[in-house]
Amino acid sequence: MADRRAGSGTLIRTAAVAGLAALMLACSPQSTAEPASSATDPVQATGEAVHPVSGLEVIDLQVISGDETHDFRVELAQSSAEQARGLMFRTEMGPDEGMLFPSKAPDRRSFWMKNTPMSLDIIFIGTDGRITNIAANTEPYSLTPSVSTGFAIAVLELVGGRAAELGIEPGDQVVWTIEE
Repeated sequence: MADRRAGSGTLIRTAAVAGLAALMLACSPQSTAEPASSATDPVQATGEAVHPVSGLEVIDLQVISGDETHDFRVELAQSSAEQARGLMFRTEMGPDEGMLFPSKAPDRRSFWMKNTPMSLDIIFIGTDGRITNIAANTEPYSLTPSVSTGFAIAVLELVGGRAAELGIEPGDQVVWTIEE
């Protein structure tokens, strides 16, 4: 298992098809993929290791905010294709669910809301494992990019407004583990 805290090593990711690499610019890429059915909190209810809608691996993730730890079950979008699709066409997500987009290497990240009908909080995670910035309550279907303020090792998407509701803010630590 690889602990994804600052300085903990590299993340091995699924090899990507070269033509799809350009699509990694957004959580909702320039794709014409068909809509997936929506689900309300299916992972919370079942504790599944694979999300019933996306088919992606589901992992535990914690955000440490002051004295509080917020636990989430997040879909893991590792490949270029998975990251390109993101949460497109999804109309619902549970309050303690999300999607994590880990980077192969630290990079500036940019996400948009194309084909994404629900508002999201897009949380950029810096090289030290701490939140650098949050694009809160993003506008559904917007083509305006939300950009990291620095290099990011991952991006976490939650239901719009959830970060503020829980008091999650820049500087908070984000911890997850990926089996390699």
